[in-house]
Amino acid sequence: MTRTYNAPTEGSASTIGTQLRTDYYYKEALIELVKEKYFTQLADVRSMPKNMGKKIKQFHYLPLLDDRNINDQGIDANGVNISPANYWIQMPRTVLAVANASKAAAATALADNTSGVTATAGADGSGGTGLATITLSASKFTVANVTKANAINALNLGATILQASGNLYGSSKDVGTIAGKMPVLSETGGRVNRVGFKRIELEGSFEKFGFFDEYSQESMDFDTDADLQRHVVREMTRGANEITEDAVQIDLLSAAGVIRYAGDATSKATIGADDVVGYGDLMRLGITLDDNRTPKHTTVITGSRLVDTRVVPACRIIYCGSELLPTLKAMKDLHNNPAFLETQKYAAAGTVVNGEHGAVDQFRIVIVPEMMKYAGAGADATADATCYETSGRFDVFPMLCVGDQSFTTIGFQTDGKVVKFVIYNKKPGEGVADRNDPYGETGFMSIKWYYGFMALRPERIGLILTAAKL
Repeated sequence: MTRTYNAPTEGSASTIGTQLRTDYYYKEALIELVKEKYFTQLADVRSMPKNMGKKIKQFHYLPLLDDRNINDQGIDANGVNISPANYWIQMPRTVLAVANASKAAAATALADNTSGVTATAGADGSGGTGLATITLSASKFTVANVTKANAINALNLGATILQASGNLYGSSKDVGTIAGKMPVLSETGGRVNRVGFKRIELEGSFEKFGFFDEYSQESMDFDTDADLQRHVVREMTRGANEITEDAVQIDLLSAAGVIRYAGDATSKATIGADDVVGYGDLMRLGITLDDNRTPKHTTVITGSRLVDTRVVPACRIIYCGSELLPTLKAMKDLHNNPAFLETQKYAAAGTVVNGEHGAVDQFRIVIVPEMMKYAGAGADATADATCYETSGRFDVFPMLCVGDQSFTTIGFQTDGKVVKFVIYNKKPGEGVADRNDPYGETGFMSIKWYYGFMALRPERIGLILTAAKL
């Protein structure tokens, strides 16, 4: 009889007998590529010294001609004191949308805190699925004092507080308003045109983060991979880096001072199948960022040790998830021509950043594989199968533009350039033996670090919220 191997599975026999080895261990382990950093490289880093608490604060002095420069110093060109109670509220539109359950309270708050303005709540669903409309008799109106102004602002309906006191004409672009507030002087001068200045306090805090892994002595002695510990330490550090990157992304999404909704949507909950980002949305976001004096260059930290920087000129970078690529590549401009310009068509003429896929208008598009989304936060999607959805509601995808010097991360006892991870590795043995492990058979590895965030200029952080076509 011919002796055969019989292609046995582990533990089975060939014609000559049992085979002890039925596999070959290829010692070099498969290692995932290090994930790119997109957001931490944009930070203007602050380092927190010891013995100074867990908060970092910074003053921001507001320009004289700025609506945020609200003060009670105003005297007009005629020498008349301008009442500090003369607060104006500018709403984004006369018809607003709120959650059905909140409509009554919102309408009452608007009516109670305004002067001569009516607020009428519509029926449930009149503002879209789960939303009701509130119709105002005017989009701009006065309120009695700053307390009432802040009460309306707290409704989160897009109110802007204006005050005709102490900042001449503020941020107004109206010719009539500006002409009437010019600080003219008569021949004799006089006590006229007094203005005031204001500063705001920026504050950021940081927290300690960490995790650990336990292992036994035998896992070190008998594991097939002799380099097991080295691999685990590497993955532990990479995991901490990715967690930090995710924390920065969440803070940037929350800190955005310029928020636009695609299509006709007015909130995340109203984003439906037709509310997909278009050329006009990007163009209008760019105009707003221009008005906010957001630089058209971006400084990024580069290099293996994160100690050098690179400036990407004449553009703003907008970050989004890969789900939006089909939408962006199909986008048409105002002349019905393709709006998306592939990277290879301009890469030779300038600097290309990690993950850059192309450009639309004044934005360079960077695709972030780990870009987050608001799963199921949109409108009812049960009758639609054209867009991404979760549990019967549309997913909402952010497109995030981070202007230069708009935020800082906060480190503790670092060189101001990198996150400092502290790793402890207590191996099994006498050093870890105690009454809970008298034989010292279990060791552990832990990693910890500090992370903090502070928004410096939220008006330079732009956000478009959109649905995404499948």
